[in-house]
Amino acid sequence: MKDIDRLVRMRELIKIVSMSRANIYLLMSKGKFPKNFKISEQTAVWRLSVIEDWIKQRENE
Repeated sequence: MKDIDRLVRMRELIKIVSMSRANIYLLMSKGKFPKNFKISEQTAVWRLSVIEDWIKQRENE
């Protein structure tokens, strides 16, 4: 069985990427930040591996 990727909610995401909630959503709307997905009606999350890959891409630019 493949390992399940850890899911990150907004509060933790803000700490990981050192950005405000507003800036994260602005970048998402421009297609410059990974999109979230809903795991329930009121809970949106990001895959930690996707966020880590996004950060690595920024480092290599």
